[in-house]
Amino acid sequence: MQNLLPEPPATLLPAHDEADAALGAAEQAGSDEAYAQVAARFPTYSAGWGALAARAFAAGQVIPAYAYARTGYHRGLDQLRRSGWKGFGPVPWSHEPNQGFLRCLYVLSRAADEIGEADEAARCAQFLRDCDPAAADALASN
Repeated sequence: MQNLLPEPPATLLPAHDEADAALGAAEQAGSDEAYAQVAARFPTYSAGWGALAARAFAAGQVIPAYAYARTGYHRGLDQLRRSGWKGFGPVPWSHEPNQGFLRCLYVLSRAADEIGEADEAARCAQFLRDCDPAAADALASN
């Protein structure tokens, strides 16, 4: 059966130049403290939380990774809704301001799986694919 309703337009989060610059500086510094300062200074900025989550997960710190990713995920949902998202529809990976939210969703799925939350892990993995299959592919290849 084919869906005859048009797909909603892609949701594109607004850029946040000041937070992007701070995240770039944290990448240059390369310390957990520098990344934590980005999240503290820009708490609604999902990319900051996503970077913290990815670093924690890579270091084997699954519980902090889960917490950072969940925070960034929820802050991202708030931004998506403010940008007109109705709970479904594309959130393209190709639009850089969306990448923080999508990274949080990816790490949340991975961390949930690690702590035995199989339902949440599957739900988040599917949500990521529903937002943009390219995001899931890009993040899994890193």
